[in-house]
Amino acid sequence: MDSELSKQLGKDPDGLLTYEYIANHIGECDEIMDELVENIIRVDHNGQFMVSAARYLNAIDRERYATYVSRLIETAITRDRERRYIGDLLQGIWGADYADRVDELNATDDNFRRIYKRLYATGI
Repeated sequence: MDSELSKQLGKDPDGLLTYEYIANHIGECDEIMDELVENIIRVDHNGQFMVSAARYLNAIDRERYATYVSRLIETAITRDRERRYIGDLLQGIWGADYADRVDELNATDDNFRRIYKRLYATGI
């Protein structure tokens, strides 16, 4: 990451600037994606922009960005204590039919299981 970009993103108060940078430079910023994701994780204290970035990267290329999506989701689960944003991940990451596949997803995906358990402690 060049020093000007680093300086700019260092002023990011909540992750929005970093999210916008990723969205506006997708495909051009892959070599610094690790630093961009770390910046969102560092500054987003409630998970809002981590969830947005995870959904966006997953929609662009699920396989290419899988590592980053997983890191963003893992941290968002911890940070979104009020469960305001993580619910958007269920359909956004696992599809509109996630409710029909709860048992399968709970058994195979730790992030899904953690979100589902937090949102639906007694089931859907």
